Amino acid sequence: MIAKQENTTEVSTTIVEAILELVEKIGIPVVEGTLMYDLVAFTVIALAALAGLLVARFILHFKVMRLISRSNNTWDDSLLDAGVFRRLSHIVPGIIVYSSYALLLQPEQTLYKVLSNLSAFYLLITVWLTLSAILSAIESIYSQSQLAKKAPITGFIQVSKLVLTLILIFLTLSLILGKSPIYLLSGLTAVAAVLLLIFRDTILGFVAGIQIAANRMFNTGDWIAMPKYEVDGEILEIGLNVVKVQNWDKTISTLPTYSLTTDAVKNWRGMTESGGRRIKRSIYIDVHSICFADDDLLNEWEGMQLLNKYLADKKSQLKEDRHARNLPEEDILNCRRLTNLGTFRAYLVAYLKQHKLINQDLTCMVRQLKPTEVGLPLEIYCFSREKDWITYEGIQSDIFDHVLAILPVFKLQAYQRVSGFERPQKNAH
Repeated sequence: MIAKQENTTEVSTTIVEAILELVEKIGIPVVEGTLMYDLVAFTVIALAALAGLLVARFILHFKVMRLISRSNNTWDDSLLDAGVFRRLSHIVPGIIVYSSYALLLQPEQTLYKVLSNLSAFYLLITVWLTLSAILSAIESIYSQSQLAKKAPITGFIQVSKLVLTLILIFLTLSLILGKSPIYLLSGLTAVAAVLLLIFRDTILGFVAGIQIAANRMFNTGDWIAMPKYEVDGEILEIGLNVVKVQNWDKTISTLPTYSLTTDAVKNWRGMTESGGRRIKRSIYIDVHSICFADDDLLNEWEGMQLLNKYLADKKSQLKEDRHARNLPEEDILNCRRLTNLGTFRAYLVAYLKQHKLINQDLTCMVRQLKPTEVGLPLEIYCFSREKDWITYEGIQSDIFDHVLAILPVFKLQAYQRVSGFERPQKNAH
């Protein structure tokens, strides 16, 4: 250790003597320990740092960037866009200043202390900026991968940047106060409660981010609905503290990240990844229009291809039932008979089964619900093959256009409350 210090002292003395000789040749008399010497030493250190910066920028700009432009990889482009190489070049002058001031100056000099603190602070800032840029590049590279669709890392990147910032603050304070960082950490317990209060949302968001990533609950691009916050749209970003959601009216909603794990959230990802999007809508049939089917109706329905098999099967079943109960065909009071509503329901099932835009591998049915004061609900339950919102709404509308238009063929009417509007009388001619 002593030998090392002696070698350093010899190097320092040699450098000082060389500088003094060079300055004296120029014609400026300089004595070590004077203000002029400090000015010359500062100039030498500044010029060396500037030269180091220019060399580093030349190497990184003309050499590294040329290699990046020729490379087929995309990850190095992310490093370039994040400014990693530009910030990395600023570390070089910091290292030069930090390693050279002790060779030219004595510890008891004021300039020695100033350069010591400034160079250390400059290195801390540049390293912090460089690491932050690297984290941003990592996030950008990850967002372009397939894994980003399963587990976002924005929250973890933000936590890492927060940790780096806290380390920078502690090291800066220790540098200013001249105390060890361990000494500052030992006094941190006294303000732990205050820090927990300040970083409450950050801590909750970090824990929620781990749960979201581990369980793959949400991801950017997911369609979510949260009535509590009037949110209904697509997730743009899952951050450490907030989640950004673009609603379908193009407004942007921000909500706490931990709310995704503490409040009720509907995630439509299952629908988008499935074979179809559900159609679940009812029409209300006026109960006064429900009746048995007479021969005229049956003859009219026989001309509908979608009902041929249903009518043939039903007529066979009804005939077997009459024979089993020894009932003549004229006994319409005791025989089982077809109704216009039941036949209409069978028609709708056949209509949906042959619809090319309905996924036949998923549930498809037409059912009656509990009668209400506004009529008998007849619900269509099926799945559209197309999941795009506009296309889906078009398919659903087309289906119910047909349903409402075909009602008169079955002598059925949709329920509609009577208003004060008087319909114009149709011309008898």
